Amino acid sequence: MIDTHCHLEMFEDEIPRAISRACEAGVSNIITISSDVESLDWAIKIAEEYPMVYASVGIHPHDAKDYNEEIKNRIFELSRHPKVIAIGEIGLDYYYEHSPREIQKKVFREQLEIAKEVHLPVVIHSREAFKDTINILKESGIRKGVMHCFSGDVSQAKEALKLGFLISISGVVTFKNSRKIKEVAQFVPDESLLIETDAPYLAPEPFRGKRNEPAFLTYTAQAVAKLREVTVEDIDRITTVNACRLFKIGKMPKSEIAYKIRDSLYLNVTNRCTNVCRFCVRFHTDYVKGHNLRLEKEPTEEELIEAIGDPKEYKEIVFCGYGEPFLRLELVKNVAKWIKEKGGRVRVNTNGHGNLIHKRKILSELEGLIDSISISLNAQDSETYEKICNPLYPNSYEAVLEFIEDAKKYIKNVQVTVVDMDGVDLKKCEEIANSYGVRFKIRHLDKVG
Repeated sequence: MIDTHCHLEMFEDEIPRAISRACEAGVSNIITISSDVESLDWAIKIAEEYPMVYASVGIHPHDAKDYNEEIKNRIFELSRHPKVIAIGEIGLDYYYEHSPREIQKKVFREQLEIAKEVHLPVVIHSREAFKDTINILKESGIRKGVMHCFSGDVSQAKEALKLGFLISISGVVTFKNSRKIKEVAQFVPDESLLIETDAPYLAPEPFRGKRNEPAFLTYTAQAVAKLREVTVEDIDRITTVNACRLFKIGKMPKSEIAYKIRDSLYLNVTNRCTNVCRFCVRFHTDYVKGHNLRLEKEPTEEELIEAIGDPKEYKEIVFCGYGEPFLRLELVKNVAKWIKEKGGRVRVNTNGHGNLIHKRKILSELEGLIDSISISLNAQDSETYEKICNPLYPNSYEAVLEFIEDAKKYIKNVQVTVVDMDGVDLKKCEEIANSYGVRFKIRHLDKVG
């Protein structure tokens, strides 16, 4: 995991031990954030001494009254340091108002200009000042940064996300009465989520009231994982990829042909598809739950089998990646047969075009090889389907319905899915599923995996 926000200079003689404890807890990198004049040089010094530590430089709104041309030049100079990965924390704080509001705004704007000039993301502090913070960010034209220790509600999170900002969740999410933050932690899309400690502040439960430290990041990860109904491993991977991408640190993961989410293993057999769905995540990111699914080449049967290992280790093996698995029907059949022979369970997620692709009915060939199948219905009629899915084949919607009916003959568990987007009549789609005697599931827009 990466602690994307803490203040290591406040640990003084404890810095080596705090970093050591963080490493033992599974924290691979720490971003130490400057907030006042003294901490500017401290952040650089710590980052230089410890390879796993990076620094962000900026003046907190509390100290905006002390900001001057000399400090501005110093921030600009330090921003060129190889271990400096952001400008921050900067922003507005109307809760304490240690600096007058107009001065805070002026200093905020000036530091945003520095970030713009040196092409670094920004780390934003905003407390009781969300409207002014967002307006200034809009004016600045900056679209790369993080709302640190987010304390707003879902509607405010949506505004920040529209600007391209990531949302960072702190240990506050573990507090009993932190309803708003819990809702935000559930809502934020995978690709926009970060976690942090803000150490030495805001220690999570069960350490609330004590000094926080980077090692406690695991408690925040556990709370967020529970809220999002995924594993801590998933949160670790998702937020690490996001931090690496935003701050340009570490190595981004290579493309994967077998990837684990929760207790299932997914097989990414192709990036090709016979639909160009308006909602498809593959058109705006390479990642699902922190896994890179943009294939460099399509995998062979042997490569998939090697990547799977022991199929019994997983709840099920799912053919589902960034494309339509039945474009590689023979591979699906052969790998599924191997999985079944080894005692595993098999599911296929498909757009239902298998018969169109191969110009024959294919499901009888899969009898005994597949335990369950999930078919994307996506619309209540052919006209809506054409608009949403942009299928390669004519009469695709009718073919999908035929595929659903045929699936019941050969596969025990059949499910149809739709995405809750404008134009889709969910009730009618459910009625269609019921008429075929299959299960029905609603998938939420922008929530994948």
